Amino acid sequence: MSFFSNTSGADWLIAGLGNPESKYEGTRHNAGFAALDYLAAQWKCDIAKSKWQGLYGVTTVGDHKVMLLKPLTYMNLSGQSIAPAAQFYKIPHDHVIVLCDDITQEPGHLRIRASGSAGGHNGLKSIIQSLGGEDFPRVRIGVGAKPHPEYDLAAWVLGKFPPEAAKAMTDRYPDIETACRLIMDGKLGEAQNRCNH
Repeated sequence: MSFFSNTSGADWLIAGLGNPESKYEGTRHNAGFAALDYLAAQWKCDIAKSKWQGLYGVTTVGDHKVMLLKPLTYMNLSGQSIAPAAQFYKIPHDHVIVLCDDITQEPGHLRIRASGSAGGHNGLKSIIQSLGGEDFPRVRIGVGAKPHPEYDLAAWVLGKFPPEAAKAMTDRYPDIETACRLIMDGKLGEAQNRCNH
């Protein structure tokens, strides 16, 4: 296959979930945005083009043409950006990797799954509704649980990380990159074995 074929398209889509305004930078809910920024830096991809209610860039990673996408719809409507982008490039659901926060895990812990329910995550719920199925891989990034059951969930996920938790997150970015590469190479099981902790 010629390197120049499908130069404007993509065969994988990696979406990081978050909220677009600067006041949300560094919050737990924006863990997906932050992880996507790391991938963009590693893969020298400028996420600056605007379409599908999001910002995106396309780059080459190994043998794959990859679109990195940040939905600007706010978290709860993420699917309204991801689904049209995937449809435009005819990217199948199992080639859409979603990076998102997970309050059921300690900061920096990763849980990679090939498919599954939203598990109470409104961003995943929107993507499942918009794509019409749950069959897309996701890398759920632990951001820590609420300190007590009565704590307001919105206040928790829109809060910023304390320094120790922030370091636990950034320390795992190389593993998130490894996981994405393995998933794109058809080795999701290996990604789980190496990175699910």
